[in-house]
Amino acid sequence: MEHSGHGHAHHASEFKRKLLVSSILTIPVLILSDMIQEWFGFSFKPPFQREMLFTLSLIIYFYSGSPFLRGLIDEIRKRQPGMMTLVGTAISIAFIYSSGAVLMARGRDFFWELVTLIDIMLLGHWMEAKSILGASRALDELVKTMPTIAHRIENSRVSDIPVSELKVGDIVLVKPGEKIPSDGMVVEGESFVNEALLTGESKPIRKGVGDKVIGGSINSEGILKIRIEHTGEETYLAQVIRLVKQAQESRSRTQDLANRAAALLFYLALTAGIITFSVWFLLENADFALERMVTVLVIACPHALGLAIPLVVALSTTIMSRNGVLIRDRRAFEAIKDVNTVVFDKTGTLTRGSFEVSDVIAFIPEDELLSLTASVESNSEHVIAKAIVSYARRRGVEFLKADEFKALPGRGAYGKVNGREILVGSQSALEEMGIKLVDNRVVKLQNQGKTLVFTIVDGKPAGVFALSDRVREESYEAVEMLKKLGLNVYMLTGDSEEVAKWVAGELKIDDYFARVLPDEKAGKIRLLKEKGLRVAMVGDGINDAPALITADVGIAIGAGTDVAIESADIILVRNDPRDVVKTINLSRKTYAKMLQNLLWATCYNTVTIPLAAGVLYGYGILLPPAMGALIMSLSTIIVALNSQTLKKYEPKVTGLKEKKHIVIDPVCGMTVSPEDAYGKLEHGEYVIYFCSKHCQEEFNRNMGKYLAKLEGRNNIVHEHRH
Repeated sequence: MEHSGHGHAHHASEFKRKLLVSSILTIPVLILSDMIQEWFGFSFKPPFQREMLFTLSLIIYFYSGSPFLRGLIDEIRKRQPGMMTLVGTAISIAFIYSSGAVLMARGRDFFWELVTLIDIMLLGHWMEAKSILGASRALDELVKTMPTIAHRIENSRVSDIPVSELKVGDIVLVKPGEKIPSDGMVVEGESFVNEALLTGESKPIRKGVGDKVIGGSINSEGILKIRIEHTGEETYLAQVIRLVKQAQESRSRTQDLANRAAALLFYLALTAGIITFSVWFLLENADFALERMVTVLVIACPHALGLAIPLVVALSTTIMSRNGVLIRDRRAFEAIKDVNTVVFDKTGTLTRGSFEVSDVIAFIPEDELLSLTASVESNSEHVIAKAIVSYARRRGVEFLKADEFKALPGRGAYGKVNGREILVGSQSALEEMGIKLVDNRVVKLQNQGKTLVFTIVDGKPAGVFALSDRVREESYEAVEMLKKLGLNVYMLTGDSEEVAKWVAGELKIDDYFARVLPDEKAGKIRLLKEKGLRVAMVGDGINDAPALITADVGIAIGAGTDVAIESADIILVRNDPRDVVKTINLSRKTYAKMLQNLLWATCYNTVTIPLAAGVLYGYGILLPPAMGALIMSLSTIIVALNSQTLKKYEPKVTGLKEKKHIVIDPVCGMTVSPEDAYGKLEHGEYVIYFCSKHCQEEFNRNMGKYLAKLEGRNNIVHEHRH
């Protein structure tokens, strides 16, 4: 018995329309019913009273009851009896029996019970449809907020065109505060972009030439020119919506369990209904027996069972997508709650995947060392030189002119700065010059597998720079949280034993595999599985594809706009290993919510079916059919409300509105990325980022002066309310 969001989207308006008609026609049916008149102490006996009741009930039965009648036929045709079969059978028995009573002019009719039963069933189905539809369409609402007009640049002229007319390769202009019209790449300009509503990323992200941007994200303070790379169904948002709907429509083990339970309940209810009718027919009369049978069939409807899983699925997949986690396989999402081992690829996952200065040993004043070294290295295009220059810029040191610069292949770089001879090179350069450097700090860095660069000033050692693939700050928290959940954490890397050992020790990882070639990673995952471990593998989805497929759950991290990764079960849009923890936690919460719903639905039927059958009739407790339908609907509402509590795990983006991010250093005027800033200062409504130690100290000395300047500068990351 599938309750897909798509099916409910199709029927939601139908349920509402039929409920409106049924409710209006129910009023005269109640007024004309003898039992209602008796209860409320009035009498109204117009000519053809029972015929009028029959005609009104006929309309309600065939028009408003048609969804249940169609459902009954469909389930019988598929040989999958379930909720619709029970409801359709109950209202058909009540209508046929009552019609016979009118036509034969004998016996009691059940018209008022029939119409109120249909009313309540329609109300329950409409509420269910709205709940699932709301969860399923949360992402669709984002599409409605997409810009409809783009500023296309052609032959240096800007013209406004509908976004639907954009083609791959078009260049568009995006002004401050506007939404980016479609996925693309920045070809000119620099700005900070807010992707919070799309990926859950809380901080504005710096975007410059060559960076990819997502359609629908908000440009903050700069003007950008973007080359369109994806349009229509190929955009990030369209792919996300497609993946979410695919996940919501896919089957899960828990859903299979609910379906089997619902089918079993149908046969149980049908048997209980027949037994109930037979017993009360012998003990009382046909009217009483029929009423009890109809009540049993109605109250036993596995409506809550049918809603228990689909609503949780719809909510969890939508919540995860708004957290930047996309689920390709529902079964894998359920399975991740049971993993006991998480294996991370090192490069680009636990680390940044780029060279950065991690340590500096200075034998002369550190600022002088940085200035001399960076002045020479700024003339080099080598990746190590760029890392040192970038570090020196962040520190705010002075760059001087380097004369007689020479690149020394395999050894380093040479230059003269203010007449002093500067050599920046490797260990081999030291050995060629006959310099022996004995320092325990250097030995320690070498043992960590870091790349060392030495600065020689006028033939004497002046300092040492250690460079490494820097560990992400988020990795520390991710590993710690996984271990708190009781999971084993492993690392795979192609790096040397020394590097692997240091990174594993730094992050307190349980174990690691070093010098592993890409085609050997799947073998390591297989080895762990052979030990009886349930393994989740986290990698980039391309080089790690065989390992992701081999693992019990494959997680591709850092996908960005490329979410069509076939090798992964779960896709993390951001390059944040903490999202692995988030995924495991929500998987466990989702499963717990499913079990709570199933438990409630099962216990409800266990208690209410005997009551509906009349086991407490001797004590004066008897449920009329309409009351049975009401209780059944309340059960469904409880399941729906319990499922809605998952919404507390939706990403909180309100925090973005509380602070104004100053991304231009108020002292020197340099644009500063929050990720690369030397430091930041929170003052009142501002978060101020600084490019260097010098600028931050200068700001602190003359805070009043610079705060006054901020008010007149348009350098605030604008946050938009939605």
